[in-house]
Amino acid sequence: MSFARTRVKICGTTNLSDALSAAEAGADAIGLIFAPVSKRRIDAAAARQISLAVGPSVGRVGVFLDQSPEDVLRLADAARLSAVQIHDRYSEAEWAELASFHPVVRVVGPADLGQMDVPAPGSSITLMLDAPQPGSGQPLDWPALTPAFPVGAWLAGGLGPSNVAQAISALRPAGVDAVSALEVRPGHKDPALVRAFVEAVRRADGPSQR
Repeated sequence: MSFARTRVKICGTTNLSDALSAAEAGADAIGLIFAPVSKRRIDAAAARQISLAVGPSVGRVGVFLDQSPEDVLRLADAARLSAVQIHDRYSEAEWAELASFHPVVRVVGPADLGQMDVPAPGSSITLMLDAPQPGSGQPLDWPALTPAFPVGAWLAGGLGPSNVAQAISALRPAGVDAVSALEVRPGHKDPALVRAFVEAVRRADGPSQR
């Protein structure tokens, strides 16, 4: 059986150097965190500079928590984001409003998987499964999630160069998202670890998807 190429997002990007290193390593997207409580938070002006520098070939995904849909849309426009990643429990009307302006990554935890409808193929809303404490570096129990993992969903939570191949083998996510395992300190990436992560994903995909 053949599988689609796994997409790679390097999250918690706070500076231009790390953004360009991720792009050079072959990442499909970078994550720019606007959540007020995050130690990797970036402001709209710095995010805009990064977005313009990496160009349209690399996705610029804004990460939001405890922010209204209006604030999300305002910041997405100011920072030239290509998608938004939401950690809040919005109403279905609010999800639809966001999705009418930008592709949306709706973040859920393991307990949510059996309680929600999976977006239809072609929807502008994508699911991402993350750990209960995003950014904690704690991986999920991937084999236990195999029966419930939605087709087309992304995976986050404790992923790094040493374990991402195991996660891909267990769940075959559409994409993978890494943060803390690639850092020398919060908000500052190790370019060698970023390259190693992307290369590990490509090896897990197999030679036909490189």
